[in-house]
Amino acid sequence: MAESWSFLDTFEPNFRPLVVIELAKGTKEETIDWFTKRIVDKKANGGAQLLVKPLVTENGNENIYLVGASHLRLLLGAETVGLVKECNDNSMRTFTYSSRKTFKDFADDNHNFLTMAEGQYIIKHELENLRAKDEKMIPGYPQAKLYPGKSIVRRLLTSGILVQIFPLHDREELKKLRHSWYGQIKVGYQPLDEIRCYFGETVALYFGFLEYFTFALIPMAVIGIPYYVFAWEDYDKYVMFATFNLLWSTVILEVWKRICSIMTYRWGTLLMKRQFEEPRPGFHGVLGINPVTGREEPLYSSIKRQIRIYLVSLPFVCLCLYFSLYVMMIYFDLEQWALDYHEENESNFSSLMLFVPSIIYAVVIEIMNRIYRYAAEFLTSWENHRLESSYQNHLVLKVLVFNFLNCFASLFYIAFVLFDMKLLRQSLATLLITSQILNQFAESLLPYWLQKRHKKRMKKRMCSLKTDVDLSLVEQINLEKEMGTYFGTFDDYLELFLQFGYVSLFSCVYPLAAVFAVLNNITEIYSDALKMCRVYKRPFAEPTANIGVWQLAFETMSVISVVTNCILIGMSPQVNALFPDSKMDLILTVALVELTYFHQSNICFHGNMT
Repeated sequence: MAESWSFLDTFEPNFRPLVVIELAKGTKEETIDWFTKRIVDKKANGGAQLLVKPLVTENGNENIYLVGASHLRLLLGAETVGLVKECNDNSMRTFTYSSRKTFKDFADDNHNFLTMAEGQYIIKHELENLRAKDEKMIPGYPQAKLYPGKSIVRRLLTSGILVQIFPLHDREELKKLRHSWYGQIKVGYQPLDEIRCYFGETVALYFGFLEYFTFALIPMAVIGIPYYVFAWEDYDKYVMFATFNLLWSTVILEVWKRICSIMTYRWGTLLMKRQFEEPRPGFHGVLGINPVTGREEPLYSSIKRQIRIYLVSLPFVCLCLYFSLYVMMIYFDLEQWALDYHEENESNFSSLMLFVPSIIYAVVIEIMNRIYRYAAEFLTSWENHRLESSYQNHLVLKVLVFNFLNCFASLFYIAFVLFDMKLLRQSLATLLITSQILNQFAESLLPYWLQKRHKKRMKKRMCSLKTDVDLSLVEQINLEKEMGTYFGTFDDYLELFLQFGYVSLFSCVYPLAAVFAVLNNITEIYSDALKMCRVYKRPFAEPTANIGVWQLAFETMSVISVVTNCILIGMSPQVNALFPDSKMDLILTVALVELTYFHQSNICFHGNMT
């Protein structure tokens, strides 16, 4: 980041702002003094031992504070959080301050040994671990209760005193990253190492998976184009494509595990030890003693949680699934109406009307998915899970079950109840293409347009100010604090999960599905890159060793895909011709193929693990 912030130099020449803290307007002085004192206090006194400076503008202090740390403090913090760095012998080891000389590129005067993202991650960790000592409440706010061991930052957030904490962008590094990432149209790999250095491993792994999945789709697309052209109206000649689909859907996930391990080993997160997980911010309960840590913290009965899950959340999810199926049957009524209208009129307009029910249904599916997402988040939060990982697992399960049924139930019904391959092809194409267009608009184009409008207004306002402070910093912080917050990779992985389902389940009857998926993902790479660099605040780096629960989700979809394609193969006229007299022989043969396939997959999987 450019060292041009002259107004800070009069206070401390080596201060480098990394993180911004915004407090609510009108926050009481005694609260600010207490909070900033806890940030700068020594660790021995329960502080974070960081550096903090107010951002002063022409209008005075706007309750915005800049947080940094000395080089020594960041090195000690790197040891605390267990960062893994490369040693001089090219091995990867957990960083310790006592053995710092053995690490590659380390020097006492080299302040770039830790990346800016790693420094911000360390500061976030230290701020989140600021805990109350003997305080019973936040000074100035008697209604904001505290108890020994309670996270101060989390209490300030839930009380509305702390508006937000976010890491600053490094404008020079961001400019370089934008140029190498999406600043020029080129055919090649993404700069994943640079993305990782700037945004952290979680974001880099998502873009790595997106890139890998796009390349993995190319063989399907290359085979699909001639298959689609030469067998356009012959829906029964899909056996070979379904067989390839069956193998492809499993192999690509096994290969990804190896690629993921290689990347995370190089980045040092594969070897990072998992820290003891703290209670999530929204967790509440009666104050008690944690039997594991011995610390005082809220306790909540697991029986009460199970009652909420099974007597409220589960029935609600089932009701939503029923409503989704009800909407699906309305869609089939519309399809029948459009078909009857076309048979009566036989015109170009009536031909176009055949696609209207599928388009309407695709839009309704997207709307229902988004509404259900909010309901699932509310329910999962209400269930009061203690750990963030438990919260995420329950949320992912709720969302995936509904999204799977909502997006794919109609396709299964058409394939295995109506046995209408022509309608299956039409529905698959319409659902896939419509969902891709809607996602590109809602997730990229609209936020970018809104951010551009805000940036123009902010620049006009900043230019009208006559201020003696460093305008570049004030402008940067005012722009970034109004940017949207990036809430993680959940929605991005969900979109890829549904796309994987469209391609792997029924693309044998619509081979162009992979082609549209490749085209969508190419634009997705550029639009998501633009979104990360221009639309959202910089997210805190989050070290991770893999794509987490999404690996299991994709593998589950792969299993469903194998079963689906085996059944489709068994339904084909070519296979039925081999068993003209006995359907039982056909069923047993298909079942044997599935069992053999899964057995071989398990052998390959365990072989890779060993």
